[in-house]
Amino acid sequence: SNENNTNPFDDESYQFAVLRNGSGQYSLWPEFAPQPAGWQWQHGPAPRSECVDYIERHWLAINPFAAHA
Repeated sequence: SNENNTNPFDDESYQFAVLRNGSGQYSLWPEFAPQPAGWQWQHGPAPRSECVDYIERHWLAINPFAAHA
């Protein structure tokens, strides 16, 4: 496989948003991509690492199946 083609969802140079749907699921979303129907903008645009941190904090707070440290 060609590892040189960076997936835009993994590219640290882009700004990202955090989206949330009606089921309380979070998604990391590149700022440049059209926002999908049924998802609400929660955070960003911000660096990818910041968005990942946001998702981890909020998802763990609402996910009853998350392991509690």
